[in-house]
Amino acid sequence: MKHLIAPSILAADFANLQRDTEMINESVADWFHVDVMDGVFVPNISYGFPVMEAIKKYATKPLDVHLMIVNPDAYIERFAVAGAEVITVHYEACVHLHRTVQAIKAAGCKAGVALNPHTPVSVLNDILVDLDLVLIMSVNPGFGGQRFIQNTYRKISALKAMAMTIHPNLIIEVDGGVGLQNIGLLVEAGATAFVAGSAVFAAESPAKMISDLKNVSTGTVNL
Repeated sequence: MKHLIAPSILAADFANLQRDTEMINESVADWFHVDVMDGVFVPNISYGFPVMEAIKKYATKPLDVHLMIVNPDAYIERFAVAGAEVITVHYEACVHLHRTVQAIKAAGCKAGVALNPHTPVSVLNDILVDLDLVLIMSVNPGFGGQRFIQNTYRKISALKAMAMTIHPNLIIEVDGGVGLQNIGLLVEAGATAFVAGSAVFAAESPAKMISDLKNVSTGTVNL
């Protein structure tokens, strides 16, 4: 299977949310990426359960939910009920990360951990075997449209090397500044899933952009 494309619904037109959701349904995208921000862990606020439930009502593809919030443990069950199939929490927000990952899996979801740009991949050495996904932030979380951080390539390569000995089927996802200009290099570095917000929804044809991102390389991923 080719690498996964997860358009970020945060970049969609919220006045036409059903339309944009159905566009993703009909495209070759694999997931919906749902960014949840609380204004505390990151300096921005996005949306909560009502909007997510509205997306789920029309979405025919998995919801990849990225929690940029403090105390994510308090909300895991509610996000699972609201339709999440993948729940990713931030390493920096979790005091007891193993417990949080176990709670995500107990709720029936795939478990992911996100790393901010300044956090080294080595912090995941003891928990990597328990994860389905690691999300590498290639911008500082909280706002779309930021410039891609070049050190991301090195981090992906380091994570891929670690995963090959611990967890070869790990999904390595990248979020922030992903577009046609760099997705090929990211696949070569070892990434297998990509969040695309502005690149998709600012394009003249979002569905074509999703297809272009999907077909830029022959990278493969095991689910």
